Amino acid sequence: MSEDEFDLLDELYFVQPYTYLQDTLEWESARILTTLASLYAKGFIKCLQGPDEERFDQVDILKEGESLLFLATKEGLLAHNTQ
Repeated sequence: MSEDEFDLLDELYFVQPYTYLQDTLEWESARILTTLASLYAKGFIKCLQGPDEERFDQVDILKEGESLLFLATKEGLLAHNTQ
């Protein structure tokens, strides 16, 4: 897990919108979206359309990420806590 992935995952113990990540991490959009896409590909995060609306289809985070919410998965939390 990269340092960016670790830092971003650290913010996703609770459901968070993209705007929260932007405000908290103060990274440029491309960096956030690329890191989210990497975590998603590894199964470390899940995407939500709304607070209780998980997306089960394949999500293109680079295109849709700014309008979504994110949450670490069990696998993501385990990977984060064993780093």
